[in-house]
Amino acid sequence: MHEYQELDGQTKGYIMSIMKTRSPYWELLGMELVDVGRGWAKVRLEYSDNLLQPFGVVHGGAIFSVADSSVAMALLGLIKHNEVFTTVEMKINYLRPFTEGEILSEARIIYKGSRIALGDVEVRDTKGELIAKAVSTYIVMKKRK
Repeated sequence: MHEYQELDGQTKGYIMSIMKTRSPYWELLGMELVDVGRGWAKVRLEYSDNLLQPFGVVHGGAIFSVADSSVAMALLGLIKHNEVFTTVEMKINYLRPFTEGEILSEARIIYKGSRIALGDVEVRDTKGELIAKAVSTYIVMKKRK
């Protein structure tokens, strides 16, 4: 298990800025990076009528996206400059509907090897109720030139 640490101020500032200015998918959904460190991250998603499925609750795909994104941000603090990564598999359990307010997805990297990383995620509402629980596997690769 990794020891979770803060990122240096410059790196953290850079990551926070990039996610605010250069992530069209995040902007589309309304996701916001709240905090990030070496092996952990928090991402917020506010309720929006644009995220609803036909039965009046936020679509599971939006909840999945915030969970997956929080793992990616947590892993970003652990990879080397010459590495990239992508999701290989993610399993999520939806436990309660998301119908108002916001949710906060908190991810921790529980294993990072040279090629595989495993993230653990909890998605909670403003009352602290568990909305979803997920486990995600990422592959870490060398950047292609």
